[in-house]
Amino acid sequence: MRPLRRAIADMLAAEVRPEIVEAAAVVAGRLGGSAVLFYGSVLRTGDLDGLLDFYVLTEGPPAPGVRGMVSQRIWPDISFEEVRVGGRMLQAKVATMPLAVFAEAASGELADTTIWTRFVQPSALLWIAGAAQAEAEAVVDAIAAAAITAARFAAVLGPAHGAPAAYWKALFRETYRAELRVEQPGREDQILAYDPQRYAELLLLAWEAAGIEVRRTPDGVSPILDAETRAQLLRRWRSRRRLGKPLNALRLVKAAFLLDGAARYGAWKVERHTGVPVKLTPWAERHPLLAAPGVLWKVWRARTRA
Repeated sequence: MRPLRRAIADMLAAEVRPEIVEAAAVVAGRLGGSAVLFYGSVLRTGDLDGLLDFYVLTEGPPAPGVRGMVSQRIWPDISFEEVRVGGRMLQAKVATMPLAVFAEAASGELADTTIWTRFVQPSALLWIAGAAQAEAEAVVDAIAAAAITAARFAAVLGPAHGAPAAYWKALFRETYRAELRVEQPGREDQILAYDPQRYAELLLLAWEAAGIEVRRTPDGVSPILDAETRAQLLRRWRSRRRLGKPLNALRLVKAAFLLDGAARYGAWKVERHTGVPVKLTPWAERHPLLAAPGVLWKVWRARTRA
């Protein structure tokens, strides 16, 4: 696993704009994080007007009360955070969960598919509490485990022989179907187009770390799996496919009722996509779902007058 782990550590050290790093530290302080991962489109573009995507990983016991009970069973917690950096307001959608649960999900031991699917894609480790080496190593180990989990399933969901990209495409298509996600056709091509060489190298390193022998030819690769291993992986995948949509539905319901900053997030999205500013009242902050029709009416009137 050493070559894979070194590659993951290098990937997580991707250069990120200092304003985003500062925002990550502020958010971690608010949420009691021990590490912050950054992913999504702004990682590629560096556009500070875009919505930042952070994963805040925590140590210690869950929060008390109903929220803590729900968070233990349906994770991550989602919040919308605003951070002023250098006179500029940055917005972030933040997922928060315990580092230990994150690592378990990345290993593929849980029914969840979202963690290892997301973090086989590019991410950056922006912040560690007190620069603690143990936490940094734990995050690297978790991301490496995510790559191994994804590569194992790609080996049985992909073709018998093909280019590395063909295995990733098959994996992403299947996870989209399992996760109750609405993705445009060809979304997997967009993901791979960002850095195809990275994905090709990552697949081979992950197969090597998983102990999967690979046959190489000029036109592609073939993972060599015995019949028992292949059947076991397919059984595990079928169970995850059956549970994927119910798990995602539970998360959507949880987010609708427990999202911190839901009204501010909605207002930001409306202004971002329509150009119509939304001024939030204290009542709207407390009742975002009830306030939504009034916001939609305001946007409709503004657009029809334009």
